[in-house]
Formats: sequence, C-alpha cells, structure tokens
Amino acid sequence: MKKGRLEAFSDGVIAIIITIMVLEIKVPEHGNDLKSLIPVIPFFLSYVLSFVYIGIYWNNHHHMLYLVSSITGGALWANLNLLFWLSLIPFGTEWMANNRFESMPVAVYGLILMMCGIAYILLARILASHCGKNSELAQALGRDWKGKLSIVIYIIAAVSALWYPWVACSLYVLVSCIWFIPDRRIEKKVIHKMVEPGE
Repeated sequence: MKKGRLEAFSDGVIAIIITIMVLEIKVPEHGNDLKSLIPVIPFFLSYVLSFVYIGIYWNNHHHMLYLVSSITGGALWANLNLLFWLSLIPFGTEWMANNRFESMPVAVYGLILMMCGIAYILLARILASHCGKNSELAQALGRDWKGKLSIVIYIIAAVSALWYPWVACSLYVLVSCIWFIPDRRIEKKVIHKMVEPGE
C-alpha cells in the first residue's frame, strides 16, 4: 500500500489540531493596553509548548515516512492511534491554561504527551518491522533511547504534577528540547537517501 494518502491525511489532521489550539487564545474583551493581555498569558504559554510538540511530531513523522516506500494495514491503524492522542493535545492545553497550571490538568496533559510518545514508538516499530531489520529506518531507530527516555520523564512529570505542577511543566519543556532538533538518526538516513541518486 502506498504511503501518500497516509501522509496527506496526517498533515491535514495536524493542521486542524494547530488551528483548534490557536482559536482557544481569546482576544481580551476590554482594554487596549498590554496589561489587558495578562489573563491571556497562561493560554499563550500552554499554546507555545503544545505548538512545539505538534511541530516536533510533524517533523519526525515526515522524516520517518520518507524512509518508507509502502505501508501495511497495521501501520494505518498505528498512525490513527498516534493522531488520536495528538488530537487530545488541544483539550489538555486548554484545560491546563483555564486552570492556571493547577496539578490535575498538568498531570493529565503529561499523560496525553506520554500516550503520544508511546503511539509514535509503536508506529515507528511497525514501520521498521515492515521494512525489515536491515532497512534504513530500522537502523536509524536503533534502540531509540530518546523515545524511551521521554516516556520515563513523562511518567515522572505526571506524578510530580500532583504536588509540584511547575516542576512537571519544566520536565515537559525538557523533553521538547531533547526532540526540538529533528531526530538526527533518521535525518542522516534521509539526507543520504536524497543524495544517493546523484552519486
């Protein structure tokens, strides 16, 4: 099965997710000075964090699929699973902002991020298995220490959010920093594949 429709559908869903998030940032009803923007700050901060996360997933999803020539039915369902959890990020983002980063919303936000991470790992493993253990994707993924480390940090953050929500938020930022630059393992394989025909 060709991958084109999966890529197009995923791009569309991710674009909608970002649109939903930005629409939750409301313009102040009263006031025309900077002070009137203060109530919007929690929404803006949570939006920036979530936007970065969505961008990270979009980047890595794009690079990963570049190394795949075809997909299976299992990969389609795994991709839908990833999109499902990504689609919950706007909910977690708004709930966290509405409650000014209180404990439970921050913990739930972390659980959503954790499930996104697990879903991405599952999709990557299914695609790598389909391509073969000696494929470029399988070699690029390797032991996937970044993915596994991220899941551990999400668990620690979600638990710590019950007592120290700002510590949890800091850990979410830490994971985004770890992934901010597209996965170099996959990026190297993508670059190699792009220059290969001209060699």
